[in-house]
Amino acid sequence: MIFTETKIPGCFLIEPQRWRDDRGFFSRIYCPDEFAAAGIDFTLAQSNLSRNDKAFTLRGMHFQDPPLAEAKLVQVARGAIFDVAVDLRPESPSFRQWVGVELTAERTNQFYIPEGCAHGFLTLTADTDVLYGMGRKYVPGHARGYRYDDPAFAIDWPHSPASISQADQTWPAFAG
Repeated sequence: MIFTETKIPGCFLIEPQRWRDDRGFFSRIYCPDEFAAAGIDFTLAQSNLSRNDKAFTLRGMHFQDPPLAEAKLVQVARGAIFDVAVDLRPESPSFRQWVGVELTAERTNQFYIPEGCAHGFLTLTADTDVLYGMGRKYVPGHARGYRYDDPAFAIDWPHSPASISQADQTWPAFAG
């Protein structure tokens, strides 16, 4: 696995290595030893699948309150997304900054988002399936979010959302 840290400390774009033969390819998508060697302390606690029927479906910006903050390992199984992390850690040099990466099923690349960051994505194709590896289980009552179009973050989405939930449209503005 090739780990490339983004401008947000602890946020990594991950390019899995592929072993090809006449059947296709094999690729490791998670190995605790390789993550540890890259300086990432991540243990998979829960896996989730998000199926998205329409192109330009937006989900986010989500996070879970401390002390139940969660890290995420995101990968696309079908289709493509523009995946975004926003640093919400006040002590971080990249506080309130965002980073966006394109993840595709074809590339099998991944995005690791550490605890203390909000996460959201915009599908770039119809029929997109997104896999989430979570570092902590979801705990009802601790889910939080901020608006995807919050001027405090000024995320430059590649397209306006065509589909977004009522809940994601009504998250509060960032006040910190």
